[in-house]
Amino acid sequence: MKIQLQIITPERNFFNEEVDMAIFRTTEGDIGILPKHQPLTTIVSIGTIRIKQDGNERKASLIGGFAEIQPDKITILTDAAEWPEEIDVARAEEAKRRAEERLANKTSDINIARAESALRRALVRLELSKYNK
Repeated sequence: MKIQLQIITPERNFFNEEVDMAIFRTTEGDIGILPKHQPLTTIVSIGTIRIKQDGNERKASLIGGFAEIQPDKITILTDAAEWPEEIDVARAEEAKRRAEERLANKTSDINIARAESALRRALVRLELSKYNK
């Protein structure tokens, strides 16, 4: 038994296939979705999605968004999604450095939540890029 997984970003239809299971992070913690899951709508946090399909597992980054879960379909609307091979490691390292610098030099003119979010995005991308080897 399979469940349809569709991941949509503003730029593209990132993924649209039948899968055995999807595991991703929500604001309430990690969630694993199997076919016939109870209907649910949830907020997607910055993190990695693990897609289990025919005995294989693929990982991708999800940068926030919303998920609608139905017994036969998962629809994720996300700000961005990337496969490990799509990640620009140098750019992610630079984003991490900038975010850490902003957080270390906390002045009244920086947005702490924005800097923390940028750091989380960079760390997810750097961690995921390790799977492209």
